[in-house]
Amino acid sequence: MQRFTGFPEDCIPFLEQLRENNNRNWFNDNKRRYESSVREPALAFIEAMEPELRQISPHFRAIAKKVGGSLIRVYRDIRFSKDKTPYKSNIGIHFRHQLGKDVHAPGFYLHIEAGCSFLGVGIWHPESTTLTKIRDFIVDNPAAWQRAINAKAFQAGFQLEGDRLKRPPRGFPVDHPLIEDLKRKDFIAGHSFDEAKIEDPDFSAWVGKRFGESDAFMRYLCAAVEVDY
Repeated sequence: MQRFTGFPEDCIPFLEQLRENNNRNWFNDNKRRYESSVREPALAFIEAMEPELRQISPHFRAIAKKVGGSLIRVYRDIRFSKDKTPYKSNIGIHFRHQLGKDVHAPGFYLHIEAGCSFLGVGIWHPESTTLTKIRDFIVDNPAAWQRAINAKAFQAGFQLEGDRLKRPPRGFPVDHPLIEDLKRKDFIAGHSFDEAKIEDPDFSAWVGKRFGESDAFMRYLCAAVEVDY
């Protein structure tokens, strides 16, 4: 596998053109560009992230495989979607917890898209049992939650995002001082960045440093869902 030296200049232009020409004929005619401008550098990036993640936690995996690894497949699942375009016009890379396939555990995420590139940390759309665990943990450990989300590094690098309930969740006091956090359906935080940064040879080190700034938040979520950090 090639050593990661930054994503090539053609990466974002390719994704833009794929968005404008989202059909099988165009993709097949440009398959070689996809390999050289997107998939191969993405796999090299994933491999370069392995030591970066290890510095944060030994329990998250960077798996540089074309199928079944950290790189999210380019093909869209259109079976139940009104949008029948066959391809994703972005790069999605998810560094899952080692138990991520078995439980809804926190993870690290990189999204590269023309005009919308960001890092994500946390748990997106956890199923109900996991969501209740997190809410219960916040009720039982409110001070630690506030320390986690107000940690200086986390505040400087990330912003809490995601969907919330309109009303307090059933079984939780409506007057709880952290009710707005208990109404969250997602426990995620994001960090947007200029897409030009992906061409930097040190991009993997930069991503590793940003992920490290979420330490307090990720550590708290892992404790809440009872997985190692």
